[in-house]
Amino acid sequence: MRREAVSSRTAAGAVRQALAEVAKALSHEHRIALIEQLAQGPRSVEVLADRVGLSVANASQHLQQLRRAGLVSAQRDGKRVVYRLADDAEAAIVGLLSGLRSVAGHTVAAVQRVAGAYFGARDDMEPVAAPALLARLRDGSVVLLDVRPEDEYGLGHLPGAVNIPLRHLDQRLSELPRGREIVAYCRGPWCVLSFEAVAALRARGFQARRFDQGFPEWKAAGLPIEIAAAG
Repeated sequence: MRREAVSSRTAAGAVRQALAEVAKALSHEHRIALIEQLAQGPRSVEVLADRVGLSVANASQHLQQLRRAGLVSAQRDGKRVVYRLADDAEAAIVGLLSGLRSVAGHTVAAVQRVAGAYFGARDDMEPVAAPALLARLRDGSVVLLDVRPEDEYGLGHLPGAVNIPLRHLDQRLSELPRGREIVAYCRGPWCVLSFEAVAALRARGFQARRFDQGFPEWKAAGLPIEIAAAG
């Protein structure tokens, strides 16, 4: 079958147009929040709407825009519609969000102010990077604490992580050892849950640091994960 000739100008224009469509799909904070939720695992529209604080109808509209850009896919499960990140692009989408965070952190004054006033105030210690964390998990020198909600932990978590959602942390401190360092993580590098958890643990005398990324970045890097057995 003969292929139709395409000029270099036409090809470059088509690529730029596709890039613009992806950028447009991510040009709303609610759609970024939906992507962040789906990076934890598949979700129904109803759960996504609840987590992001939207009506089901509004969440559905945003998800349709993400779907048209090829960022998410949908599958019917009985009466529910379950969304997930595009299977063949999950790692790339997580990487795209990481790139956006990095650019915003360097160029957007509001992000720099928030990073200093909120995040910096709660955690001024250098976080633990993935290679160091992996080595320390292998030698058993840290306790890994997942502070996400139970259902997100169930969809996948770092190996050996203990799940204590942030809202339950005060009531379950007795489950954590005081003689070992605790490394907390949640949904991503700017997820407030891990910052709050580390601040609370240090205030109570625990040795605590953050993982500098989150579950999606760990998974996207091809590092080992575990999935909780169904109850």
